Amino acid sequence: QVQLVESGGGLVQPGGSLRLSCAASGIFFSSYDMGWYRQVPGKQRDLVAGITSGGTTNYTDSVKGRFTISRDNAKNTVYLQMNTLKPKDTAVYYCNAVFRRLHYWGQGTQVTVSS
Repeated sequence: QVQLVESGGGLVQPGGSLRLSCAASGIFFSSYDMGWYRQVPGKQRDLVAGITSGGTTNYTDSVKGRFTISRDNAKNTVYLQMNTLKPKDTAVYYCNAVFRRLHYWGQGTQVTVSS
């Protein structure tokens, strides 16, 4: 049974930081490309950051320089360090795992940036 469990979301003031974690089980984690997506009500789910099985990273333009994605294959966990948060970063953040035609999602964690 595959599980992706996100944690670390919450309420933070503008300019603050959060670190999201996604713990994977039931997959050979080191072989998967991992990603963080976010979604606000009424809009599509968009890629925020990705990291390949080889460690190559990519980011959407709006988070470059503020967010950092990383992975710990020994812990089967992918992280998203989010700094200098802005109200427009408010969304539900989802973890994603992809290997060839296999594609899995976590349940999401809410991030709210507000004063």
